This record gives sequence, structure tokens and C-alpha cells, in this order.
Amino acid sequence: MAESPRTRLQVERVRALAQLENLTRELAGIMTSRADGSSGSDDEHDPEGATVAYERQHVAALLRRAHEQLDEVSAAQRKVDEGRYGSCDRCGLPIGAERLAARPAALTCVRCAARRPRPRG
Repeated sequence: MAESPRTRLQVERVRALAQLENLTRELAGIMTSRADGSSGSDDEHDPEGATVAYERQHVAALLRRAHEQLDEVSAAQRKVDEGRYGSCDRCGLPIGAERLAARPAALTCVRCAARRPRPRG
């Protein structure tokens, strides 16, 4: 028996919240190690590899994406409640079942998602 959209979205919410918790903890650890000096005093010129600044920026970007994912899940849950789940927010056409199976919180169809401008970074 296939899971209902509500159930799939609840699973996505739990995943997103767990990821937020883990990334928040990781970022706090990076900040603490930098503040107490345990990461070394010259993180910008570390010959061993990635800098603390890079790690901090990377985790912060992942944290922003996890917040976006949680927002998407919340929006999809509202669409379920309103009876609009599975319709594209941009064009109003149905979102394909395959897309919803892969991304239960998808708010747009594949065609509209492909047209969406990508953030530069």
C-alpha cells in the first residue's frame, strides 16, 4: 500500500528537522573550536587542507538549504490541507507522480522547476 502524501511529508519533516539539528550542532562545534583556538590560530593558511572558514561557510550553506527544505515541506503540507497537493504553484498543472515520489515536498512541476533561475554562488 502506498503512503499518503501526508505521511510522506511527515517523514520529510522529521528528516529535515534531524538535519537541522545535526548541522546546527556541527556549526556550533566549528564556532566553538575557532573561538577557543583549538582549530589553530592560522586557519586561513592551513597547509593541511580546508580552512575553518570554508567549513563554517559550507555548513552554514547546508543549514540554509535545510531551512528551505523545511519551509517547502510546510508549504506542501498546507497544500494537502487545502486540497491542492500535486498541482504546480507556477503553472497550475499536475506535478508528475514520479516527481512527487522522489520529492514529496515539490511545489512545482519539472518543467517549471527547470525554468527557475538558479542562485549564483
